[in-house]
Amino acid sequence: MEKQEAKTLKFRNSEYPCCTSLTMGIIGGKWKAVILFYLMDKNLRYNELRKSMPTVTERTLSLQLKALEEDGLIKRKVYTSKPPLKVEYSLTDFGKTLIPVIQSIADWGDFVIENYSK
Repeated sequence: MEKQEAKTLKFRNSEYPCCTSLTMGIIGGKWKAVILFYLMDKNLRYNELRKSMPTVTERTLSLQLKALEEDGLIKRKVYTSKPPLKVEYSLTDFGKTLIPVIQSIADWGDFVIENYSK
């Protein structure tokens, strides 16, 4: 893979020095990649995501979901036909382009555990 010449990349009102920093700016942080990982296979409700990530706070999960939605990676669908309110999250087509990246990160994590864990 050829390294790119130094230039500034712009995406959604932010500037990045390279494509790697752009990617990490979008999926970086403790929970975004985890949320995307859980949404790779199926749509999930807020409480299902909370149960999958028991150490994340409600506020943090809400903020991360909102950020992913603002970046166009996930969509939030509200079902209001009858109470209680049901909200479901799923990957957008743009978010689905990250599936190979998230899967590679997960595979690398498995490799580290199998080969370098003490």
